Amino acid sequence: MSTFLTPPWELHRASADTVLADIDPDATPGWDAGKSAAEEFMAARGELLSELQERLYANGRSGGDKSVLLVVQGMDTSGKGGVVRHVLGMVDPQGVALRSFGVPTAEEKKHHYLWRIRRALPPAGKIGVFDRSHYEDVLVVRVDKLEPKTVWEPRYEELVKFEQKAVDSGITVIKVMLHISKQEQGLRLMERLDRADKHWKFNPHDIDARSKWEDYQQAYQDAIQRTTTDEAPWYIVPANSKWYSRLVITELLTKALLDLDLQWPTPRWHVDVQQRRLKETMEPETIELADKNAPKAEAKTEAEREELQEMVADFVDDYEPIDSKDDGRKDKQKKKDKKKSEDKKQSKKKDDDKKSKKKDKDKKSKKDKKAKKDKKKKKS
Repeated sequence: MSTFLTPPWELHRASADTVLADIDPDATPGWDAGKSAAEEFMAARGELLSELQERLYANGRSGGDKSVLLVVQGMDTSGKGGVVRHVLGMVDPQGVALRSFGVPTAEEKKHHYLWRIRRALPPAGKIGVFDRSHYEDVLVVRVDKLEPKTVWEPRYEELVKFEQKAVDSGITVIKVMLHISKQEQGLRLMERLDRADKHWKFNPHDIDARSKWEDYQQAYQDAIQRTTTDEAPWYIVPANSKWYSRLVITELLTKALLDLDLQWPTPRWHVDVQQRRLKETMEPETIELADKNAPKAEAKTEAEREELQEMVADFVDDYEPIDSKDDGRKDKQKKKDKKKSEDKKQSKKKDDDKKSKKKDKDKKSKKDKKAKKDKKKKKS
C-alpha cells in the first residue's frame, strides 16, 4: 500500500515565516500515488483512527482528562464539511463534539468573543471539531471592518493564551487551514448554483467575500504567523484536491491520538466480584453458556490487541526514515506472507473438515433412510 514520502505533520506545519502565496493549492506534497490509492490508504487508516478514538472515549468515561480539538478553517467551499463527513465519519459519532461558528447570536454578543468558544471546548474523551472557530474574530471581523484594528489586533496574543490554557487542561489542539485557489472556489460555487440539490449550500454573501479574496489571504497569513505555536500548531493543507486534504487530516488526527499513548482504563471495581454477582442473577444453563463463552471473549480481546499493535506498527513503519525502511519492510512482509500462508492452510483445513463432516453426515443420513425403508418392507 502507498504511503506518504514525508510525514504530513512536517510537510504542512506553519511557522512565523510562512507565506501563504508560496503554497500551491493544487499540490499534493508527499503523496504521488493518486486519488484511488489515497482513498484505499485512508480507509485502512480509518480502522486505526477508530480504535484510538474508542480508547480516548473510554478514558474520558473513566475519569481521564484528555481530549482533542480539531480547528478547521478555510475560505467558503474549501471542504470543511467534507472533512467532518469523511474523516470524522470513520469514528464513533458519540465520541465527536462538532460545533460550527457563524455570526454570533444576540446572547453571544453580550459576552466576550471567546465566551461561546470556551463553552464549546471538547470535554474529556471527545474529539472536538470546530467548523470555523475563534479565528473568525481576526478574519471576518478584520476584513469586513466589523471592529477597528485597536480591537482585533490584540486578539492574536489573546488567542495564543487561550489555546495554551486549553492545552494545559489536557486538550490536544490541531489547527488546519484548508487552502484552495480562487479559481477552484469559483468552480465549486458555480457547481452549487448549477445543481438544484446544492442550492441550500449557497449563500450570496459568498460572492461578496470572494471579492475580498486578497484581503482574506492576508488576514489568514497574519493569523497563522502570529498564532502558530509548538503547543497549538497550524497546518496549511492544499485543498484543491479534496481527497488529499482529507487524507492529511486523517494522518494528523491519528498521530495526535497515538501521541496520547492511551491504554484501556483499569476498572475501579474487581472483575471477579462483579462476575460472581452477575452469576447470582442467572439461571444454571445461562451460567454454563457464559462459562463456555469466556475463552472466546479472551481470545477475541487478544486478537483485537494484536491487530491494533499491527496497525500501530504499520503507522510507525510508514514514517520511518527512507534509508531504514527497506530491510524492515522486507522482514515485515515476510512475516505477513507467512501469516497469510498459515491462515490459508488453516482455512483449507477447516473447509476440508467441514466437507468431511458433511460427507459423513450424508452417508449416515442415507444409511438411516435405507434402514427405515428396509424396516417398512419387513413390516409390510
